[in-house]
Formats: sequence, structure tokens, C-alpha cells
Amino acid sequence: MSLFTRVLLANAAVLAIATLLLLFSPIEISFPVTNTQALILVTGFIVSVILNMLLLRGVIAPLRRLAATMRSVEPLQPGRRLTIRGADADVAALATAFNDMLDRLETERRESGRRELLAQEAERQRIARELHDEVGQVLTSVVLELEQAARRAGDHEATQLAAAREAVRRSLDDVRRIARELRPEVLDDLGLQSALRALCTTAAAHDDLHVERRFELRDAVSTEVELVVYRVAQESLTNVMRHAGASEVLVALSNVDGGLRLVVRDDGRGLSQREGAGSGIAGMRERALHVGGRLTVSRAAAGGTEVRLDIPLPEGPA
Repeated sequence: MSLFTRVLLANAAVLAIATLLLLFSPIEISFPVTNTQALILVTGFIVSVILNMLLLRGVIAPLRRLAATMRSVEPLQPGRRLTIRGADADVAALATAFNDMLDRLETERRESGRRELLAQEAERQRIARELHDEVGQVLTSVVLELEQAARRAGDHEATQLAAAREAVRRSLDDVRRIARELRPEVLDDLGLQSALRALCTTAAAHDDLHVERRFELRDAVSTEVELVVYRVAQESLTNVMRHAGASEVLVALSNVDGGLRLVVRDDGRGLSQREGAGSGIAGMRERALHVGGRLTVSRAAAGGTEVRLDIPLPEGPA
């Protein structure tokens, strides 16, 4: 039964009851209206309104549930769909149309995000290559020239040239580090788990931070998934080193429920106490959406913060 028919029948029932009362009851209306007749009319009006409200409440209730469910849909947590039980055909059709719209929006957002991710990584790779080939070579030449000049100079000038050479060498190391962070070659050469090991090794050198590694990923994954997992792990470890004040951190990668799960858990001061630590969370959530994943950030059971990334994997080889 359609919503229009149900509303029409509800109002028709109220009018029918009022008509039957007028036809078959001893109620008479005279002019001018007496107090008793006015009381009867007002009472009948109030009863009619109450009956109409009770009948329409059951008709409109599915629409209210539908609106409440629509408001609860979170764009950064895709996959939730409306389910309205006991609704009429019109409300069910509205829910189906809304679900179809969500499907289209999430698919388009995921595909556009995937294209954006690939374009961003291509630009990172180009910049890293230019830093390594252009800036790196120039700085290397400067280091060699300073070494030659230091050998020909006197003791005082040699000391100054040696200091300048070391400053340029430190800059060269920084350029190479930035190039590796922009596009780690180990990710292309040795795969995701080796790249994560290198990332953990770098983090462990930061103020004696102890990094526990658990890598048990059995399935091969796509390039896009590798990039997202690596970037989320990189951002999470950066937040730990800069803001958490932690002494231990766990980085775990495994297969869970037909998908991939990355966990970065620290024993630091907790996300709510970190200044600036949440600035990269929105970016990590966006990256997770690009590959159909979900990122959750919560307080760890023993204190600190846990970042969890879950990405569904297709059946069979990637």
C-alpha cells in the first residue's frame, strides 16, 4: 500500500467516524449554539485531531526512521546502507534510491581518489628523482671541490673549508633522506614488508624508541594498497616520534577476515594530549577511502594511541 493511500485512508477514517456520529447520534446543532452544543463540537474536534494524529503517526514513522538513518551516514566511513523494515513501497523505494546514490558517490570518490593518489605518487617520484639527480649531484660536486680546496689551502683555511664541506655533506644527506621519504626505492624493489622494516629501523633510531615489528602478510597486494599502507604507517610513526613521547611502539601487518590490517600502537601520552598530532589523521582517512579501506584512531588499552587500517582484499591473486 502506498504512502498516499495510507494517509488518505487515515483521514477518511476520521471523517467517516465524525459523519456517523452526526447521522446516528441524537446530537442537534441550533442557532445560536448553546454551551452544551459548543462543548460537544469542541470535544468532537479534539477527538478527531487525536485520532488523526494516532493514525498518521504509524504512517509517518518509517519516514522519520529513514531521515534519522540518513543523518547517521558518515562519508568517511563508507559501506553503511539504509535498511527500513516494515516500510511501505514508497518509503522502501526512497531508501533504495538513497542507497543507490551512496553507491555511485562512493564509487566515484574511490576512483577519483585512486587517480589522485597515483598522480600524487608520480609527482613525488619525479621530485625525488630531480632531488637525487640534480640537487644531489650538485652538492656532491661541491663536496669534492671543497675537499680539493682544503688540500691546497693552509691550516686555517683548511679548517674552514672542512667545516663548510661537512655542512654541505649534511645537506646532501638531508636531500637524500627527503628523496627516500618522497618515494622509497625499497617499496618498488623489495616490496611492502621490506619498506615497512626500513621505516621501523629509521623510527627506532629516534631517541632510543623501541619498535616491535610483526609482519605476517601472506597475500600479494596491489600497488595502490602498498602505497596507502606505507603512507599510513609513515604518518603514524611520524606522529609517534614528534608528539607521543612514547618509549615503545608496535607496527603489525597481517591478514584478518579476508583483508589486510595495519596496526600502529604506542604507549605515549594519548591522542587527546598531543598538540598537532591529529593534523594528518584526515589525510590518512582519505587515503584509506581511496582503496576501500577504513581507518580508526582510538586509545590503546594500556594507554597511548592505536591507529588501525583495515583494507578488504579481493579473492584470488591481486
